[in-house]
Amino acid sequence: MIKKFVTPTLIAAGIALLLIGLPLLGAWLDGKPLRPFFTLTATPDLQPPAPFSWGAFVAVAAAILLVMGPFFRHLIRSQEPQPRPKRVSTRRLPWWGRIGLMMLLVSWALAWTRFPWFEPLQDQTFVPLWLSFILVVNGITHKRTGRCMLTHEPVYLIALFAASPVFWWFFEYLNRFAANWSYHAGHDELLALNGQASLAFATVLPGVASTCDLLATFPRLWAGMGRFVRIDIGAKPLAPLCLLLISAVALVGIGIRPDLLYPFLWLSPLLLIVSVQQVAGYETVFSPLKSGNWSHLWLMAISALACGFFWEMWNMFSLARWTYAIPYVGRFHVFEMPLLGYGGYLPFGLECAVVCHGVRRLVRGGEGSAG
Repeated sequence: MIKKFVTPTLIAAGIALLLIGLPLLGAWLDGKPLRPFFTLTATPDLQPPAPFSWGAFVAVAAAILLVMGPFFRHLIRSQEPQPRPKRVSTRRLPWWGRIGLMMLLVSWALAWTRFPWFEPLQDQTFVPLWLSFILVVNGITHKRTGRCMLTHEPVYLIALFAASPVFWWFFEYLNRFAANWSYHAGHDELLALNGQASLAFATVLPGVASTCDLLATFPRLWAGMGRFVRIDIGAKPLAPLCLLLISAVALVGIGIRPDLLYPFLWLSPLLLIVSVQQVAGYETVFSPLKSGNWSHLWLMAISALACGFFWEMWNMFSLARWTYAIPYVGRFHVFEMPLLGYGGYLPFGLECAVVCHGVRRLVRGGEGSAG
């Protein structure tokens, strides 16, 4: 069995090599200079994207509805009286949750206003916002259940903070090819990424994972997802290889035609990681699907979407902010994000699930579950 000869470290190194090298291969095949793709600190200067196309908009919207429709249908049909989660704590937020709430309100006010005395720090509001958000979300979870990641899994939470910058820097790398977003200070000045950006990126995985824990305390949000369609990716030996081939070709394609293949920026890493793990004989975050249990993946997907709403909302009136250039579907903005762009948060949540799963296995000495 391949698992006997391939260690998790070797798998991680191979995945990293593929994720970095395949888009570069595409750019090289297309005759593009490769040096700009390694300049991660320089945010892309967005060019006008391909013009809006109703055909593309309808096609992408239909694809999202086709995928998500069965889930919402099953969720609605599964609504029934649910047992309330056991409450062992008081109805008040813990003291640190109340501090987090005050920090959140102050940070939000400072992010959206322009006080002269705060000008030196005006572009530094992202980290306080999201640290306080994580505190508040953990506080509400603790209030509802008597436990949360901050109090009962602090090592795991710290590990997520450590893994998150590496995780998000990879998407910044892919964005060098797709040029779908860039960062600005004010309206026009491009904002270069530096070491401080890693502090902001460190909040991504903890934010999504903490939100997942909170949403799990609302059973109606995931009703029926523990008994849904059964899928065994490894049932047919060729299936993981086909997924690996599709994701690899798409990553190469991003380096050649990013205007057409940019959605695979969010899809290909997920497919590639899971297919490599499956080929090597390792458990994946999709393993529970063999018994029809979609609960964790569903919660992670909608948690990323929920975080995406707050990311985009707080970004809207902040001084240091990002903007988008999305080919063919860049209309009907909700904050800065075009409406269909929110669909990208769903597979992004699954990618967060993959990394969180790996981090949890490391923290537990290799015995993590898919949840």
